[in-house]
Amino acid sequence: MQSGLVELFAGVVGTDPLINGLVGGIIIALMNLFGASLVFVWRDPSERALDAALGFAAGVMLAAAFTSLILPGIEEYSAGNPIPTLVGVALGALFLDQADGLVPHAHYLLTGRRRTDAANPSQSLPVDEARLTGVVLFILAITLHNMPEGLAVGVGFGAAGGDPAQLGGAISLMLAIGIQNIPEGLAVSVAAINAGLDRRLYAAFAGIRAGVVEIPLAVLGAVAVTLVEPLLPYAMGFAAGAMLFVISDEIIPETHQHGYERVATLGLMIGIIVMLYLDISLAA
Repeated sequence: MQSGLVELFAGVVGTDPLINGLVGGIIIALMNLFGASLVFVWRDPSERALDAALGFAAGVMLAAAFTSLILPGIEEYSAGNPIPTLVGVALGALFLDQADGLVPHAHYLLTGRRRTDAANPSQSLPVDEARLTGVVLFILAITLHNMPEGLAVGVGFGAAGGDPAQLGGAISLMLAIGIQNIPEGLAVSVAAINAGLDRRLYAAFAGIRAGVVEIPLAVLGAVAVTLVEPLLPYAMGFAAGAMLFVISDEIIPETHQHGYERVATLGLMIGIIVMLYLDISLAA
């Protein structure tokens, strides 16, 4: 599986780290779009389903932070010295902590129901301006949280340096981030619907908007570690720390607010298993 997928990727895209980072960013953004577009066919996802999906996303990110960023940063790019990578982890978490102060939390928008007229459930009520403001803040928050994901993919490809022997790890990280982007994109679309925007087009646009930021950051990550190689363990740690902060501060608390903690936890465990399988299959 490893050699076939790596050969296919290298054959189609090439081995230039910057091009790899660009393509990786496009792929994860498209998977975000796919998740956002699910509301076209899955019009009213339940809280239970969303909690399970977001738990899965958290599990994928949790495993990826360690297997694809922290451990390689220490073992392969710092000669076993943990300090640069751990400094990066601390900086990544601090950055997200400070950035969250600029974008108020809007967790309640993730899985609430779309408002409807009680006399005619098929008709939505006018857009609730207060909730719409919350949606805008939520989309900004998700966009902010997409940043370390795009950066992580770019850093992964930059670290591989076009070496086919290292591309497997970068591809597994790209797939992991892309997979977890699907429920995240869906959550953004549901948030837009919760504010009264009953057109799925608007909801899908919210998902596109949240994912697009990943493309330039993926390229930036690849450029940074290619041009300044000593930054690599710091960059890997930074991306991992930011992802871990999002998991603990955002996703897990949200999935444990509606009485479906067990389902969310099972989703998280499945996400960890999927990511570990990808890592072993592609990066071994």
